[in-house]
Amino acid sequence: MSIKAKQVAGVTSLVVAVVMALSAYHMTTLARLNIEDTASRGQMLKNAIFQRAKDVVAHGAGDPYEALREDGGIQSIISSASAFSKNVGYVAIVNKDGLAIVSSLPQLVGQPIPLPGEPVPQDFLPLATAPPVQQLRAVYSDQTYEINEPMVDAASDQVFGSIRIGVSTTLLRGELREAMRNAAGAVLVALILASAVAMLLSQWMLRPIHVIQSGLSRLGRGELDVTLDLKEHEFRDLGSSFEAVSAQLSALGRGAATPADARAGASTDLESVMDNLEDAVALFSPRGELIFCNKAMNALHAREMEALPHDSPVRQIVERTIAGRKSQGPISVSLAEGDAAERLLVTHAIEDTGGRFLGAMLVARNLGYLSQVHSTLNYSRKLAALGRLMAGVAHEVKNPLNAMTIHLELLKQKLLRLQAVPVTASVGVGDGIPAPASRIPDPGSPIPDPGSRTPDPGSMARPDVTKHVDVIGKEIRRLDEVLNGFLKFARPDELKLQPVRLPALISEIATSVAPEAQQRHIVLKTDCADALPEINADPGMLSQALLNLALNACQAMPQGGTLKLTCRATAHRRVEIDVEDTGVGIPPENLKRIFDLYFTTKEKGSGIGLSMVYRIVQLHDGDVEVQSTPGHGTRFRLIFPQA
Repeated sequence: MSIKAKQVAGVTSLVVAVVMALSAYHMTTLARLNIEDTASRGQMLKNAIFQRAKDVVAHGAGDPYEALREDGGIQSIISSASAFSKNVGYVAIVNKDGLAIVSSLPQLVGQPIPLPGEPVPQDFLPLATAPPVQQLRAVYSDQTYEINEPMVDAASDQVFGSIRIGVSTTLLRGELREAMRNAAGAVLVALILASAVAMLLSQWMLRPIHVIQSGLSRLGRGELDVTLDLKEHEFRDLGSSFEAVSAQLSALGRGAATPADARAGASTDLESVMDNLEDAVALFSPRGELIFCNKAMNALHAREMEALPHDSPVRQIVERTIAGRKSQGPISVSLAEGDAAERLLVTHAIEDTGGRFLGAMLVARNLGYLSQVHSTLNYSRKLAALGRLMAGVAHEVKNPLNAMTIHLELLKQKLLRLQAVPVTASVGVGDGIPAPASRIPDPGSPIPDPGSRTPDPGSMARPDVTKHVDVIGKEIRRLDEVLNGFLKFARPDELKLQPVRLPALISEIATSVAPEAQQRHIVLKTDCADALPEINADPGMLSQALLNLALNACQAMPQGGTLKLTCRATAHRRVEIDVEDTGVGIPPENLKRIFDLYFTTKEKGSGIGLSMVYRIVQLHDGDVEVQSTPGHGTRFRLIFPQA
């Protein structure tokens, strides 16, 4: 959806919403006024009938019902009920049994009100003071309403009848329906007008964007010194910046002083790219003249190629490309005398977008370098296979270690039970005391000499072998930890990259390290601006790396110090995270080895933490820098690309 369409839709929706809200308010107000007016007129009609009926009954000598039925004034008032209010459905005077004596509808005379099967009407007067929503609900419901006034005999003080005025909600709905049609028409007109006004408004507001787009299109077509007609104050700075960029492009295209300067400016970007290529590249004009060659081709004396004999393979492949305007090669030759490396030559015909021939490009690729690349790739594959093999071996070694740990624990328990048995003096068979059943010789065994005594194993001195068992168990656990570290390093978890806000991550690291820092009397400082750009990282792995560095820094300050966690944005869309301490530092001879697996200078260190940090940073396409001065502290700097 374009910006113009969004703006038109927004303005139109706002206008329609306002008109609909006003229409709804108008309808509720109209319903309230109609109900109040109907109630007021119904009251007036009821009072008029009541006053006339009171006079008739007071002056009548006979049956009051007959007097009311025969009175012309009563008939006149009831017949003119529609003049009081057009929403009145019927008017009737009923006796105490509910039968109509006089009615504006002749068919109701003598009939009970309400008729059998009809719902009992509700009182209409409380509806005049009800909330607007309840009034609308009542108008659009099928409920019947009445204004009811009982008639009391003054002599006997008894109710002998009542006045009933029926109110028609159908007539009320008719008025509201007419108002709704008018509101719908107003909404439609507002929609049309709002759309037209919004389109004109969007055209006026989007004019600066159209001007900028037109200027960019002109720049893309190669026009120089493009200016923007931006009269709006808000876009004046943007117009100035655009004109400055256009002037710079014009200076680059036209040159500052001389044609040589212009050619130098035009070829700056080309040379910066071509000089960093490993391949040797040269460009020739349609006449065969050398236009450009990069550093690698200069090293092969490319400037002397024009002096090569006509039968030279290099000159022939370039001439065939210029003559046929088709790419040639590849062929294998030596470009220069004394160049031991074999070169693979390829030429490409260069054309512009219109198909016009511009020249030929010669590319010489060092086959020896390609062999080195292939060797490196093969070596990497072998290292990867060896790593998988070592991981498998480590995994298989863990199973025997687990079994050894279990059986060593069982052996330790048996030794402890054996040492708990008290040592007793051994007694020979010839002493007259029966030997224990476990020491009675088998029938087939030779009978021992009565004069000799067999020493009791319990009487032998029991050496303290449990400490040897503890040593073996400790070494097994240490070997298991080494294997766990190796497996964790050799089989890293899968990266789950996502944009990560460093201020929140640094705050979490500081919270985790705070107890350790407080215990060692270390001052913890963090500096990470909220506006720092996000980086694309795995939050779990990045937290593990930073936590390892922070804990190492705490351990490097046994006498207290300062630990700083800072992050900032740098050039080339990079973000730096520094973990700096004021601890003992790292000796210069160890700096090159700190990231090696299993290398550690700690008494109980595993040598895995910094290796994991280095691997995690590499997995995130980052860099690690270390600066350390013995006795003054160490700073680890992690550099990551922005998200």
